[in-house]
Amino acid sequence: MAEEVKKAPRPVDPNSAKYKLGKIAGDAYVNAIEAKKQGKPVAWVSSNFPVEIPETLGIATVYPENQAAGIAARGAGERMCDVAEAEGYSNDICAYARVSLAYAKLKECPEQDVAMPDVLLCCNNICNCMIKWYENLAQELNIPMIILDIPFNPDYEVGQAIIDYVGAQFWDAVHQLEDLFNIKWDDKKFEEVTGFSCRSSKAWLAATGEAHWTPSPFNGFDLLNHMAVMVTARGKEEAAEAMETLLKEYKENHEKGVSTFREEEKYRIMFEGIACWPYLRATSKGLKSRGINMVTTIYADAFGFDYSSFDEMIAAYCSVPNAINLEKARDKRIKLCKDDSVEGLLVHTNRSCKLWSGFMPEMSRQIGEACGIPVASFDGDQADPRNFSEAQYDTRVQGLMEIMEANK
Repeated sequence: MAEEVKKAPRPVDPNSAKYKLGKIAGDAYVNAIEAKKQGKPVAWVSSNFPVEIPETLGIATVYPENQAAGIAARGAGERMCDVAEAEGYSNDICAYARVSLAYAKLKECPEQDVAMPDVLLCCNNICNCMIKWYENLAQELNIPMIILDIPFNPDYEVGQAIIDYVGAQFWDAVHQLEDLFNIKWDDKKFEEVTGFSCRSSKAWLAATGEAHWTPSPFNGFDLLNHMAVMVTARGKEEAAEAMETLLKEYKENHEKGVSTFREEEKYRIMFEGIACWPYLRATSKGLKSRGINMVTTIYADAFGFDYSSFDEMIAAYCSVPNAINLEKARDKRIKLCKDDSVEGLLVHTNRSCKLWSGFMPEMSRQIGEACGIPVASFDGDQADPRNFSEAQYDTRVQGLMEIMEANK
């Protein structure tokens, strides 16, 4: 039997957004490793920590969540989770945390190596598990940890008391880093960084908003890949330029009547929850083969921070999806569903996101009711393949499609 000949991947245009964004994401790891070799400080940073701080101070950054996603997508999630569990970490805690804690022990992983940190910058507006994860890293690696405590907001809007509380911590973190590494804050650099961050955010939010066209000019799974740059590099000029290129391309796609979604777009859904990176191809194929385009997800827009003052910047970090109450979180998703003509909601109930998974069933019910759309959910895990069933996923997607078809 003749061996199957694999097609060579098509070359990527170096002027395209895909190439530019991929290079920025890859350079972040390379630059941190080079900074470490030169004796410059490296920080491991949680995903919703204000990038304005390390970027202004010139501290190289690594984002353990992004690293864990890359490791999982390349098939090493289970191996790294096994290492963490052998050290006594429970299988019930976040798989990203287990991958990261395993890396802290091994200090290597061929699927995605990173520079080891000199400091940890933690922010609990993504989840409270982050605090214990980073505390354990700090103890294991014997390095300092700086935390910004962003309290859960029971009110619909962010009040001035919370802004003042978090804003004071922002400057305290700056002063701690200045003392730790003998570096100096530069107000002009801060102004430059905030300008790039807002440019990146405006272009990114406008690009994701192009999904309001039918058909959408892009495959929603593009967002899960491109948002890595919004997490790690939105305060850089090259990120702003790349996001503006992305917006331009999506507009051109609409004008030409083409899309990065390669199938006929028969149905449009919102995908709720973190991507199942070990099975990203399977989850994407299960939708694409049925003509279902995932046109929007809250976790894409979550990393767009557009503001015009210091207080507005702090309020933005206090308004990310995991720091707000059910009503505000629900309304944000309802708006996306209505703006983007969504016909169904597919929910990934990530087993280790305890708080989020706790209120997701009720929020999903309210979204479905408000938008008149069906809801289907499946169990999974963002990095541990032992906690994902392709059969269950496929069955739920099939059921969702049948209801959407009946509603046509």
